[in-house]
Amino acid sequence: MSAPHNRFERQRQLVPMDRLADVAATVIGVGAIGRHVALQLASIGTSRIQLIDFDSVDLSNTTTQGYRKHEVGWAKPFATSQAIGEIDPTIDVIRVEDRFRPRQDIGNAVFCCVDSIAARSAIWRSVKSRAGFWADGRMLGEVLRVLAVTDNKSESHYASTLFAASDAQQGTCTSRSTVYAASIAAGLMVHQFTRWLRDIPTDADTSVNLLSGEWDVQDAS
Repeated sequence: MSAPHNRFERQRQLVPMDRLADVAATVIGVGAIGRHVALQLASIGTSRIQLIDFDSVDLSNTTTQGYRKHEVGWAKPFATSQAIGEIDPTIDVIRVEDRFRPRQDIGNAVFCCVDSIAARSAIWRSVKSRAGFWADGRMLGEVLRVLAVTDNKSESHYASTLFAASDAQQGTCTSRSTVYAASIAAGLMVHQFTRWLRDIPTDADTSVNLLSGEWDVQDAS
């Protein structure tokens, strides 16, 4: 079997490249879920990707986040940008090796991959009027939740999920994590993104419990 001449040939009926060409994607938090989101965005052909994170790679990240041993000590945006370059060196990667700041420029598609409700709430308040697509990935152990915002109804639903930090489960979202759970959560986020590109209604709220095999999808009410 001959190889495709165009690396996008096998996805062309699933990912509209004309719509994708108009997208600048911002990934806030390049840890467990965020790194996989960034690499998947690069793989499907997103030409402009902004990476925002203040953290550096540590040894545990080679197990739970997919970083490589030689990247230990590197800033996560830098390490991820190098991996993106190996996928496609023509992708324009903007690295912000710092915390997200409200006045930062962002793309029209934002992927929130931070590890606390307080951080999500602060970022959401800043970007909700500027992003055409928003996805939030949450993970604790083998329980995943992906929320997508593309219209007024899903925006209202998302706001209802930003409960007080005192009501959250103990520990950060990545205090118990595996690389496979992070990869699945990232795939669900990128799937919602491609639905948005195709003008297919997105799922406002998807929850998956890998251990029990439960999958629940909620429409925005």
